[in-house]
Amino acid sequence: MTVTYEVGDGLYVNVTNRCTNSCDFCVRSVADGTYGELWLEREPSKEEILSALTEALTKKNYKEIVFCGYGEPTIRLDDILFACKKLKENPQNPKIRINTNGHANLIFGKDVTPLLAGLIDCVSVSLNAPDAEEYCRVCHPQFGKEAFTGLLDFAAKAKEYVPSVMLSVVSDSIPDSDIEKCKRLANEYGITLKIREYIKNN
Repeated sequence: MTVTYEVGDGLYVNVTNRCTNSCDFCVRSVADGTYGELWLEREPSKEEILSALTEALTKKNYKEIVFCGYGEPTIRLDDILFACKKLKENPQNPKIRINTNGHANLIFGKDVTPLLAGLIDCVSVSLNAPDAEEYCRVCHPQFGKEAFTGLLDFAAKAKEYVPSVMLSVVSDSIPDSDIEKCKRLANEYGITLKIREYIKNN
């Protein structure tokens, strides 16, 4: 079971296969992983997540820890925060980022962003569309059009508790005209837009 894996100088954490989206461009539809076998036969417990992180951090220095997973990591938010609380007890540990689709508040039916305070250093929210209609067409969210407004609301609220919040788009999956619209949308919310490349299966 692959719980942690390296990408560049970051230590990535794989906590779930479950996701509230079914994006057209997601590598999950064509492979079991991009950095080895990432599909989980079962989800690791919170203790297993912490143990895998602790072991990896004793072997190498990393620039950051990234909860990303092969699904939507905030589905396991309580367990992620359990591990983060333990990690933050050691000030030598690297900063912590969550890569998310921004559906956490919809998943839990309440605003969970206050729980991130002091534990999460960066949140990266996948935008990938300039409006709700296109988002539904490309990402097929289980929450429907509410997912798009929900992710923007989540990102805006997270700014109050997390030092760094960004929106992201995958350049290979969205036309340039839509990227420009996403830039304007991000500016409206006062959030940085990161344009990233599609990660091809190894």
